[in-house]
Amino acid sequence: MATPRLVAFFIKEFKEVIPPTLFFLAGFNLIVLTTQLILADYLAGYWAGLGNFLLATTAALVVGKAVLVTNHMPFLRRYDNAPLIRPVLFKTFVYWAIVFLVRFLEHLVRYLTDGGTLAGLPDYVALHFSWQRFAAIQIWIFVLFLIYTLFSELNELFGQGELYKILFTRRSSELKLSRRQRIRTLVRLNELTAAHGLAELRDPASAAHAEMVGLIQGLTTKTPGASRPAA
Repeated sequence: MATPRLVAFFIKEFKEVIPPTLFFLAGFNLIVLTTQLILADYLAGYWAGLGNFLLATTAALVVGKAVLVTNHMPFLRRYDNAPLIRPVLFKTFVYWAIVFLVRFLEHLVRYLTDGGTLAGLPDYVALHFSWQRFAAIQIWIFVLFLIYTLFSELNELFGQGELYKILFTRRSSELKLSRRQRIRTLVRLNELTAAHGLAELRDPASAAHAEMVGLIQGLTTKTPGASRPAA
């Protein structure tokens, strides 16, 4: 019994780590590519560029794991009931801070494994540590985390998988209302439920009930003449 549960756990963890890893894999390699194109003759520095791409890929794996670990921290859900901008900024800063710590410790470990000593650590950090490069990468990491967290929160807001359907699979011609109209209708439904009590919404004679029914009817999934895919 323990083995299927363990396999299910690893599958669940693997699925959670894929989106951030792929996102940062594309983001980091895009940064490396544009940096190589700007700072050097790209073809002449091919092998150096290839090494940077491999480093970017490794960094994406590290960030993906950091996101997975951070998502299990209870305090990360602190602003789930606040306006959307607050959880987005809060989670972005937490992710960024954890990656900052991991990257900084990685540099220190590399210094010690290369023969450095604890006594020389302060001088290394103050005089020999490449703070400009480190800060530049952290700025890009913050921007990427901001984009990632925004889309992640929107995905949770719409429901798991709904944002993907809106962006890639669902055609607006299949819907009775356009995407903008559907979003406005859902916002109006939210306002209606906030302004009127349950008893009033259930009362068929009330104006709130009539408006609610009309809004729901407008959200029916497909237009009468919408074409269906062939079997």
